[in-house]
Amino acid sequence: MDAARSRPPVAGWIVWSLRVTTVTHLVMVLAQAVLAGMFITGDVDLLRVHSVVGQVASGVVTLQFVAAILLWRPGGGAAWPLWLSLLLTALEGVQHTTGFNRTLDLHIPLGMLIFGLSAVMTTWACGRIERGPDGPAQDAEERPTPEVPAGRSPA
Repeated sequence: MDAARSRPPVAGWIVWSLRVTTVTHLVMVLAQAVLAGMFITGDVDLLRVHSVVGQVASGVVTLQFVAAILLWRPGGGAAWPLWLSLLLTALEGVQHTTGFNRTLDLHIPLGMLIFGLSAVMTTWACGRIERGPDGPAQDAEERPTPEVPAGRSPA
């Protein structure tokens, strides 16, 4: 019996919880860049909003980490989203520290790294992960290819 078929199917709510948290986090990180840009152009009141949105984004990425755990363990999905979500959670903690300390030479590039990693995670969660009809969530590369009988072309 194939190892992928012996695992129980992943619940749809787990896949959707990962999708919702990754998209929400990505939107919030993008909003952070917009708010920072508007602050730099002179709207100093937006620094407080930037701080609050950053705190909420950290909470959302923590929920994303929980969703990635659920996808991996009970769901039988890939483990790498768990580690990427954990890395994002840690990076956001460093991001808060550099922001509160006004260490902008690290804060700005770190924000760009967080945005890039969040975009990768969101793209994968919304496009590459799927729930099979009777199997666990699988990456597109991990899906078994249908066997073609000898002498027939796969049409």
